[in-house]
Amino acid sequence: MPFVNDPILLIHLMATTFLTGLIWFVQVAHYPLLHQVGPESFAAYERKHIRRTTWIVVPAMLVEAATAGLLVYRAFRAGPPDLIFLNSIAVALLLGIWLSTAIVQAPCHRQLENGYDERVVNQLVLSNWLRAGMWTVRCALAVAMIL
Repeated sequence: MPFVNDPILLIHLMATTFLTGLIWFVQVAHYPLLHQVGPESFAAYERKHIRRTTWIVVPAMLVEAATAGLLVYRAFRAGPPDLIFLNSIAVALLLGIWLSTAIVQAPCHRQLENGYDERVVNQLVLSNWLRAGMWTVRCALAVAMIL
């Protein structure tokens, strides 16, 4: 295992693994339960959810993105073709996650700050499957890079 002592790759793997676990928790437990929050308290709940979640998710996403950037830079400078390939796919998936977050999930959360909307919650749950899938593949790729 030549890369097991690579601190950048290990930090990347930890951030990606953390975010993969978190997105699956959000997908399976948290987002579906939004339907159970009462309409009278939903807007306040959503604002608190956004504020508290931001403190957990944003630092991990920034670490993941920074280490992904360093890994792809190193791979293109001196890596073997298979490492360049893995890193290229991983970065493309990361861009997809960030785009999905910015274009779909964040606007849904902004709408929900105004109050419960069943259609928007359903859109959030359904669209989040894409992020869960992309993070799962990223996690597998990070493990493959270690091996």
